[in-house]
Amino acid sequence: MNVSLRGVENEGRRHAGEQGSAVAWVESPLQLLCVIEAHHAGLLGGTTQVVPRAGLPALRLTRRELKRMGLPEGLTFAEPSQRMPRPSRTWAVGDAFSGRVQLALVTAVPGRTVLVDDGLATVRLLELLVARRPLLRARGKAGLGRLLLGAAAGLRLRTRKPTIFTALPVPEELEEAVGGSGARLVRHDFAWLRAQPAARPPLERTVVLGTSLVRNGLIHRDRYLGWLERIQEPVAYYPHRREDPKDLDRVRGIEGLTVYDAGIPAEMTLRDLRAEQRVLSLPSTAVTSLRVLLSARGVSVETVNVPDDWWTASAAPSLRSHLQLFAHDTPGKVAP
Repeated sequence: MNVSLRGVENEGRRHAGEQGSAVAWVESPLQLLCVIEAHHAGLLGGTTQVVPRAGLPALRLTRRELKRMGLPEGLTFAEPSQRMPRPSRTWAVGDAFSGRVQLALVTAVPGRTVLVDDGLATVRLLELLVARRPLLRARGKAGLGRLLLGAAAGLRLRTRKPTIFTALPVPEELEEAVGGSGARLVRHDFAWLRAQPAARPPLERTVVLGTSLVRNGLIHRDRYLGWLERIQEPVAYYPHRREDPKDLDRVRGIEGLTVYDAGIPAEMTLRDLRAEQRVLSLPSTAVTSLRVLLSARGVSVETVNVPDDWWTASAAPSLRSHLQLFAHDTPGKVAP
């Protein structure tokens, strides 16, 4: 079953009436924001307690900003913890590739599981679920124990027929396969966030989103920094939360570029951009979510096509294709 944006409200009312309370475990700012959207849409029940993972500065900053904005009625934040709460009658999580989440799937019996967006990994998760393959990340090699856990978690999750709450454009063929598996795909367009007052946008016409691809060893540092230097106009640069501080020091030294280190998701800081502004980004989930948020405002959100010589040996062809999955809607061009 797939639910469009128009159907979210009715779908949410039905589940809010059926479910009393929910618990959510979040490990990233995007997961946290999407849990709030799921609660606002009524998919989690009348009350939702959100347990943030402890020790994550970006998650702490995002939580503080969300509290300042005013949380939806019925949603509360628990104290951050290193221990994931036990699944309740309704359980919301983002990273189904996490060993903690998979162990909980295998050992506990949640009544209903809601999966919220956790970057482009959400699409990989859907692909693995419908293909009945172990739930393993695209990068890295898994040992036997991890392989068995991923297989068991995938089986349990398919049996639970989860609800997937997403703002991502899922390919049509995959969407049909998800519906055929009995899972529920519910789309959203950040309705709660769009209704909140926004801070003043930057003055620069061009906004560049930072990337984690350099720190993850997937693209060459000098190629990326060289591209930033060649933009040749004032740039507002919003770092990725996992960028290396040493790389950011080099970015700050680029003439005409101003670093805005807000520490919270771009979806929150850039949702009030003006029509004459544009956003440039290497492949990332933020490109997709910002298109959802900014399309009505006439803001261009462009994905930068990554040249072959930018990629390192660590970026396998399959991973490159996955990372650039949504690069073709309004592609940008890398400066020569």
